[in-house]
Amino acid sequence: MDLDADRVEMKDYLGVLRNPRAARPFAAAVVARLPVSMAPLGLVLLVRGLRDDWTLAGIVAGAFAVGVAVGSPFWGRGLDRYGQPRVIAATSCASAAFLLALTLATAGPVPGPALVVLAALVGGTFPPVSPAMRAAWRVVLPDVRQQRLGYALDAVAVETLFVGGPLLLTLLLAVTSPLVPMLATCAFLAGGGLLYARTEAARSLGPGAVPPPTPEPGPAGDAAAAPGPPATAPPVPAPVPAPRGRGRPTRPREAPVALTAGVPAALLVLAAMSVGFGLLDVSLAGLAEVVLGSPDKLGFMFAAIAGGSALGGLLYGARQWRSEERVRLPVILGGFGSGTAVLAVVAWRPDPSMLVLVPVLFCAGLFISPNLIVLQSLVDHLAPRHRLGEAQAWLSTSVTAGGAVGNALAGRLIDTTGPQLSLAVAAAAVLLGAALALLAQPRWRTLLRPAPGAAVRLS
Repeated sequence: MDLDADRVEMKDYLGVLRNPRAARPFAAAVVARLPVSMAPLGLVLLVRGLRDDWTLAGIVAGAFAVGVAVGSPFWGRGLDRYGQPRVIAATSCASAAFLLALTLATAGPVPGPALVVLAALVGGTFPPVSPAMRAAWRVVLPDVRQQRLGYALDAVAVETLFVGGPLLLTLLLAVTSPLVPMLATCAFLAGGGLLYARTEAARSLGPGAVPPPTPEPGPAGDAAAAPGPPATAPPVPAPVPAPRGRGRPTRPREAPVALTAGVPAALLVLAAMSVGFGLLDVSLAGLAEVVLGSPDKLGFMFAAIAGGSALGGLLYGARQWRSEERVRLPVILGGFGSGTAVLAVVAWRPDPSMLVLVPVLFCAGLFISPNLIVLQSLVDHLAPRHRLGEAQAWLSTSVTAGGAVGNALAGRLIDTTGPQLSLAVAAAAVLLGAALALLAQPRWRTLLRPAPGAAVRLS
């Protein structure tokens, strides 16, 4: 596929998907990640429908989120040490088994605390498909410009799943019993994970295999901006078994990658943005019910912001940027925060119109996927090369933990003051993330500066 140095068209995304080495793991990863959006809402509806207990439903969903936040870094490190097929297959089956047990236990006389424990186990064994797919793009698409398209497709897919998953769940719930949506979630979880583990991309990332990180673009005006043939990443090394002693890897114990220089700042930025996500999601539900007087309008609002995010991710991936990613991050975050602030102002009007809310949501959504793409790439370059899986898993922890905090805070704010203030706090949280990204610029610039004599990186 010929990617112009300054212009990439949308048809080039189809070119990436026509590559079977890329399309097969991507399709399997989409199926495997449907439960990410289906499980939390499905657990709430399951426990509420069968136990008639909203409090227990919230605690069970919270236990699942805590499990994901705690387990993600552990399994991400497992990707780096033991390879993708072994970790993805094992965690997918284990998490699906625990989810099946939780579903059947909810329908039986099992006490509430046992349901909470099972939910934590479901989250704690949840497969690290997103960091695995991040590494897979680097293997199946050695050209760095194609990798950028792959990352954009992946971010758009995740955003779409967070709308499509709940819609599929509610459709199943409307025509079947409360058990069927969760049984379908179990099937997606196990089936998608096993399919992904069998792909060529996953098998090529066995124990000890280290895919090269995507080069970061140089500043405008340097060699990164010069026209020329598409740059390619270094050849992907063949899988090399990790050193072993007495049957176990002998790699020395290392501190969590979350403590690596520069990574904590990136995780804090994402956590602040995720608090804004959590606040925004619940605030929109409150806005639809309390202010607009019709929960049915929530679907239109979610579709607007998700559609904006999908388009924003595709446009971002298609553009040849001449500035460094670290420099773009506070600008893109500022766009998302400003759009959310405008939404809060519109919502404060006596009778906000959907004709105004939907376009504002769409415009705010344009900045969501690009932020995720930039943060993933930034962490790729800050983390040690042999621990990229663990590094990406810490991003999942930041998203999950930040979203849980935002959800809880939004519920409290809506109960006491209404959704308008909750939206304003969401905007403040995202703008705080932009400020943190701005403050981290000197540190990131030092850490990402090429060594003397090193080749200039191309985007």
